[in-house]
Amino acid sequence: MTRTPLQQQIVRNRKNVLTFVVRAFYAIYVIIHWWMMYDFATNRLEKTTILWKKYLMSYHNGHDSIHDMVYKSEKTSVVNIRMNRNAFTRLCDMLEQRGELKNSKNMLVDEQVAMFLHVLEHNDKNRIIVERFKWFGETVSRYFKLVLDAVCRLHKEFYKKPVPIPDDETDERWRWFKGCLGALDGTYIKVKVLAANRKPYRTRKGEICTNVLGVCSRDLQFIYVLAGWEGSAADSRVLRDAISRPHGLKIPHGTYCLCDVGYTNGEGFLTPYRGQCYHLNDWSRPPTNAKELYNMRHSSTRNVIERCFGLIKSRLAILRHNAYHPIQSMPHIIIIYCLMHNFIRTTMTEDALDQEIHVNHTQFGDEHDNIISTIETSQGWTDRRDLLANTMFTDWSARSANN
Repeated sequence: MTRTPLQQQIVRNRKNVLTFVVRAFYAIYVIIHWWMMYDFATNRLEKTTILWKKYLMSYHNGHDSIHDMVYKSEKTSVVNIRMNRNAFTRLCDMLEQRGELKNSKNMLVDEQVAMFLHVLEHNDKNRIIVERFKWFGETVSRYFKLVLDAVCRLHKEFYKKPVPIPDDETDERWRWFKGCLGALDGTYIKVKVLAANRKPYRTRKGEICTNVLGVCSRDLQFIYVLAGWEGSAADSRVLRDAISRPHGLKIPHGTYCLCDVGYTNGEGFLTPYRGQCYHLNDWSRPPTNAKELYNMRHSSTRNVIERCFGLIKSRLAILRHNAYHPIQSMPHIIIIYCLMHNFIRTTMTEDALDQEIHVNHTQFGDEHDNIISTIETSQGWTDRRDLLANTMFTDWSARSANN
């Protein structure tokens, strides 16, 4: 059907109106789109500026915190990280040169190490470290792990090399124990364990702890440390595990460690007599027989490991109180601070300030046939202890008679 001119005009007017509406909506859409893009770009630029300012502020605040914590004075350094500036600088150099610890765009090595030591020394929660160092919680955790791994790579350099007591020893406490490598004992460290897994970690006193085995030399430095056993584990069981490990405690034949009565008196492990007065606090009178004299001198000499554990617990709050770290991380943390204890004693003594830290291996070499691999009672070792006790008592009696 043919449309009239009026109808054709109406159709054209409708098309023009529809075209105008579409173009108007499209124009509005374009305006809104560009406005949103502008607003997004403005907000992104503003956020980037704020983050950059926070980064610069954190970077400078980090340097200021390190200066106030370590470099300001020897006193502040010892209070905050338990080592002087010289020891701290040497530690940073070792971890950077041989421990594969690197500067990052956000944090230098010295700030990473200082933050790590501060966490160990004061047992602060993550949020406290965040407030102190002005970093995010994830950043604190990540750099703590990096420094922990770097120290673990250098563990052989921090352990004390065991040296047997020589035959010509003159020290009154040690001269009776020729061939002795040091003292051995266990200690309990409180740990954080899930309620469902606490039973194996409960000690006889009801505390949730891990059993730590330590062997130290006469100069209060650790030769070997094994951490991670549950608090309910017996000391002798932990020791058997230590000597059975491929890279565990190595005691060559002919040498030994001083142990308490919780261990077996056998080759490589010299214990006191049972049923006799032993601990130093129990002695209110002179010994009356060979066994008592032997126990008194054994206790006086073996006390070095008690002093060693006492030193690290007095310095390290994380070992005195319940730690906030998971149980999986605690064995590494305990061992690492025992190594830091060795480092501090080596570098902060006056006669060692001009010395370098050399590589100290805990092993005597690869002579596996010359290493004690079992713990069992031995009549020969019992006779050796009796001979030593009688020799001590004879010498002591002669001296007392002369005086």
